[in-house]
Amino acid sequence: MVPLWRSRCLGRALGRSLRALRQGNCTLARCSLSGESKTFIYKLPRKNRADDGGVAGSQALAYTNSRKLLVNSSSVFTVRYFRTTAVRRDDVVTVNTPAFAESVTEGDVRWEKAVGDTVAEDEVVCEIETDKTSVQVPAPAAGVIEALLVPDGGKVEGGTPLFKLRKTGAAPAKAKPAAAPPPPSAPEPVAAAAPPPPPPAAPIPTTMPPVPPVSTQPIDSKPVSAVKPAAAPAAAPPGEAAPTKGARSEHRVKMNRMRQRIAQRLKEAQNTCAMLTTFNEIDMSNIREMRAVHKDNFLKKHNLKLGFMSAFVKAAAFALQDQPVVNAVIDDTTKEIVYRDYVDISVAVATPRGLVVPVVRNVENMNFADIERAIYELGEKARKNELAIEDMDGGTFTISNGGVFGSLFGTPIINPPQSAILGMHAIFDRPVAVGGKIEVRPMMYVALTYDHRLIDGREAVTFLRKIKAAVEDPRVLLLDL
Repeated sequence: MVPLWRSRCLGRALGRSLRALRQGNCTLARCSLSGESKTFIYKLPRKNRADDGGVAGSQALAYTNSRKLLVNSSSVFTVRYFRTTAVRRDDVVTVNTPAFAESVTEGDVRWEKAVGDTVAEDEVVCEIETDKTSVQVPAPAAGVIEALLVPDGGKVEGGTPLFKLRKTGAAPAKAKPAAAPPPPSAPEPVAAAAPPPPPPAAPIPTTMPPVPPVSTQPIDSKPVSAVKPAAAPAAAPPGEAAPTKGARSEHRVKMNRMRQRIAQRLKEAQNTCAMLTTFNEIDMSNIREMRAVHKDNFLKKHNLKLGFMSAFVKAAAFALQDQPVVNAVIDDTTKEIVYRDYVDISVAVATPRGLVVPVVRNVENMNFADIERAIYELGEKARKNELAIEDMDGGTFTISNGGVFGSLFGTPIINPPQSAILGMHAIFDRPVAVGGKIEVRPMMYVALTYDHRLIDGREAVTFLRKIKAAVEDPRVLLLDL
């Protein structure tokens, strides 16, 4: 509501302007310079100029946002109106492909929306599958998809136009389907028909029925082979497909870029590395007991579950520092051996799109809680398809845990350009000899695949035994034995 004093002032100024216009002695110019600023210029008659603070004859009064200014009346020779348009909410914008990492040049588009679909702000419109990960492309604002500029499965590079979006403000809520009208009630019958009279009861027989005479002729018999099968049932009408049992069908699905890249890298590893695998087994009794004793306090303090992966990752970092050649790599271009003074361990994670290996960096400086937190965060990103290229770039050693799927034994393949990979397996109770006695212990087989061009058998076996000792007795890590 407008205050009373403001409405009176506005009415008084408007009345003065209209009165001056009727006399023909005043020129009113209205200039809207912006959506908020308004300027009124009055060219007052000569008799009124003395009353306005000594305004000269060649000057006029200008009021801009309740401010009183003096302008040169000789410059007011025409009246123009300036109007600014409001921000258009139905602009059409073109969304481009986001920039890729340096190691990625192109990707394949997989559309989540179609032309005419309504999207909200930050809703995923498409995904771009690259060699290493999938990049989601969200809508920059709420609107309607106008056009798709790239076909489904098409290749794009950074900066390529993807689709056009017409902004419409907030996405409208979907209308609820109207409730179906209740079915009309059946008309009530006028009168119920009278039931027919019951038939008269039959008389109760008092004598037995006659027995039919037995034939004296021999009964004809047919062999089983002479019996003809019954006619086949009529065929289904042409409009309906008859169900087939045990149908032998097949279908083809295009490999995504990530799966193609995984296949290419694994084959390159087989063709490049001289891979050899050594095995050992680990008694998990002590690490299980430590986990059972401290898991509740660990969860209470760090808000994380204590698992077995942190023990193996820390033991691997401890063994890599003891055997630095396992942490090294061959540079084939310069024919040099590159020794890394840091430990970045890649942890293999299975996703619906394929196997990814996010990297836990600087593990040599981490404790169990730091490792568990890093693995948990990377696992959540992988499950939500939010891993970036930087999360998987690098890595000096890889750990693959096939035991989560129940694997008993296996030989992992090296993740190039690394030189070794550790394979974990499932834990099973097995009889083992302990102190000259047979005992049932929780045992795990572990496998180390290494590049024999760089790592000799002595270093590989020593490395694996170091991991075995650190996992079976974590006090080895504290005492640096």
